[in-house]
Amino acid sequence: MATGGDLKRAIGLMSGTSMDGIDLAMLDTDGDAVVDRGASSFTAFDADFRKRLTAALETAKAITEREERPGELAEIEIELTDRHAEAVEAFMARESLSRDDIDVIGFHGQTVLHRPRQALTVQLGLGARLAERLGIDVVYDLRARDMTMGGQGAPLVPAYHRALAAGLSGEWAELRPVVFVNIGGISNITYIGSDDALLAFDSGPGNALIDQWVTRHAGVPYDSGGAIASEGRVLSSLANQYLSSPFFTAKQRISLDRNDFLPPEDGQAGLEDGARTLAFVTAAAIAKAQAHLPEKPKLWILTGGGRHNRMIVEDLTVATRHSGQVIVAEQAGLNGDSMEAEAWAWLAVRSLRGLPLTYPGTTGVSEPVTGGVLARGYGCKNA
Repeated sequence: MATGGDLKRAIGLMSGTSMDGIDLAMLDTDGDAVVDRGASSFTAFDADFRKRLTAALETAKAITEREERPGELAEIEIELTDRHAEAVEAFMARESLSRDDIDVIGFHGQTVLHRPRQALTVQLGLGARLAERLGIDVVYDLRARDMTMGGQGAPLVPAYHRALAAGLSGEWAELRPVVFVNIGGISNITYIGSDDALLAFDSGPGNALIDQWVTRHAGVPYDSGGAIASEGRVLSSLANQYLSSPFFTAKQRISLDRNDFLPPEDGQAGLEDGARTLAFVTAAAIAKAQAHLPEKPKLWILTGGGRHNRMIVEDLTVATRHSGQVIVAEQAGLNGDSMEAEAWAWLAVRSLRGLPLTYPGTTGVSEPVTGGVLARGYGCKNA
């Protein structure tokens, strides 16, 4: 267990827009400058549960109040929570940890609806149920307060990116501005300026369109390493349909819902050309984000599953060749797979301390605000 000062040992749980499974990461941290990264794990969702989550996105479109759970959503929420509990239990067994070794869990849940213009965001996941089952305090629902204060409710990871940037060493330590690019289902960027200014927003589609495309046409959940895309060519007319969206030129940056960009119609491309074009669109959308930054970045650090798609990385490297070096997180000594889960652990500790989670430059909130709901793990050391 973390000891001394304000240090706490935290576990972060993230199920992202790719809906492929649960990322888990452990930190010893004060929720501020001290970040001692620990072990991590990934628990994949089976194909049937992924299909149910995909269907849940359609069902969730009918939600007008955050508490509503139409159709199968209530049942899925219970199962999703229990799957998170099982992931934690398996991790703790593997690492020979007891519940007394963990101070808090940061629980993201599964986003099924995100409509920032309506101040409406819905993450499936029962924080109190998770806390009671594990006997560990759980901080959850970290987005809601930001939205009540006029924010977009996303992204929440940028403050953690800034903490990581402060700890960069070697050849990367002095490179500013630096941009973290998280290529998940939706891509988002965090800009840390030479003056430590923090700016963040969604840049556009990430892996979600590619995943949906190859699932429909090849029966596989994702394009491993960009292998399918590497066999295709970029269809300019199709790419332009995406890149001409008003989203990219709008002055106000908004956070995206998974359904804001949809995969091509079946007749618009073959399997390989579709995958290749969507990889290009992902990279081009990230590069377009430069138009909304105060300075050109000197360093781009890629995180999330999309960094494994070599076509995305190659396209982004070409598109940003005049504005800094593109590297994957591991080249900087970071873990690009567990970074969002790490962030949720860090944010949970930050929430316990009442420190800001979001800022005007990240979500558009009116002032820096904290957030989150604490569910006590009854019977645990903190109860």
